[in-house]
Amino acid sequence: PERARSPVSVLSGGERNRLLLAKLFSKPANLLILDEPTNDLDLETLELLEEVINEYTGTLIIISHDRDFINNTVTQCLVLQGDGSVHEFIGDYDDWLAFKASQQATESSKTSTKAIANASTGERPKKLSLKEQKELSQLPSTIEQLELEHAERLAQLSAPEFYKQDHIAIKDFRESLEQLEQRISSMYDRWQLLEELKNQSS
Repeated sequence: PERARSPVSVLSGGERNRLLLAKLFSKPANLLILDEPTNDLDLETLELLEEVINEYTGTLIIISHDRDFINNTVTQCLVLQGDGSVHEFIGDYDDWLAFKASQQATESSKTSTKAIANASTGERPKKLSLKEQKELSQLPSTIEQLELEHAERLAQLSAPEFYKQDHIAIKDFRESLEQLEQRISSMYDRWQLLEELKNQSS
């Protein structure tokens, strides 16, 4: 009881942070901005903060250098690209790193494929094969179906009840969504390549 009546001025930095967070979450609000909320917090308070954030029904904007904290709490990231642009990404920080790595691998693969195609001396046939013609005719409908599936998954992702699932289920869903996005992207690349070959042969 005596400790509860202590003036704020005698509290340590960590105690002041805990008091401020308790006061903040006790008030009704639909938007909170937390700048480095984990500074000076002990492990017990940090776990409690993560629990409170995951149960919070409003919007939280968090600025933090604590990657584990970010991964355990956020559902999307605003990534500063370094060139003045900001990229909005669905997922946590580790998801963003994995997506960025896959993008770089895809770009590298595209560059390599283009270089091989430019260096080839007639190895690739100029006319589309029957199989490629059939593939080209089916690609638009296939892409349309995948984009419909993608839209449905995005709707599930934005539903409030989605984040009431356990962390593993949410992470698996995000990974499958990224795989679907990569598949759609590769389908568009394939469509463009076949169209170019078709135009070359005409």
